[in-house]
This record gives sequence, structure tokens and C-alpha cells, in this order.
Amino acid sequence: MAKKKAKGYVVINPELCKGCYLCISVCPVKGLGVSNKINQKGYYPVEFQEGDEDKKCTGCANCATICPDIAIEVYRE
Repeated sequence: MAKKKAKGYVVINPELCKGCYLCISVCPVKGLGVSNKINQKGYYPVEFQEGDEDKKCTGCANCATICPDIAIEVYRE
């Protein structure tokens, strides 16, 4: 029997993100990256990289746990 992979999704508030990028370093699937858009505070916030099948969110919530600005919410399906 195949092992079922956990699924989840990330919601990032770009206006709360100050661009510390701690969340990028703890993501096990390396699904987070730096946005090319600047927020109102002048930072490049983090965004989830859509499209790559190997970079699907597992819902581990490491990113939300390490975020000092509480800019990330993780939901599990």
C-alpha cells in the first residue's frame, strides 16, 4: 500500500512579512521563495512557489512556527 502524503496550503500576508526569510530555510519541500514585488514597507515578502509538483505543501507548519511576524498561516487538508 502506498504511503499517503500529507497535504496543506500556505497563506502569507505580504504586508506583515519583513523579509527575514527564516521560513524559506525551514521548508522541507523548498516551496517558499522571495517575491519580486515590494510590500508597503519596502520589503520583498515571501511567497509560495506554485506549479512544481515536488514543491507541494505538506502542512508541516514549520514556516508559520518560525515566522516572527505571524505573517504565515498553514492549513491542512
